[in-house]
Amino acid sequence: MEEVRAEIDRIDTALVDHIGERFTYVERAWQLKNFPAEARVPWRVQQVIDRVRVRAAENDLPPELCEALWRQMIGWFIQYEEEKLRQQLDAGK
Repeated sequence: MEEVRAEIDRIDTALVDHIGERFTYVERAWQLKNFPAEARVPWRVQQVIDRVRVRAAENDLPPELCEALWRQMIGWFIQYEEEKLRQQLDAGK
């Protein structure tokens, strides 16, 4: 059991590192936008979800699990971008 837990911990570390890498691109994305409404792009969210579901199925994972995780993450990132863009607009007033 200790070996299994150690591998889970290793994978968790890698996942956090990858989310951190994704976050750097989210940081850049909001800086390229002008208004909070630009943070929410439904067709792009669906495009990402579709790709995640396909990748999950290719790896014998439940697509519903991966979709739920990604929707949660994407939702958080959208809120983050909206807040950053609101702060930027407020600072410019």
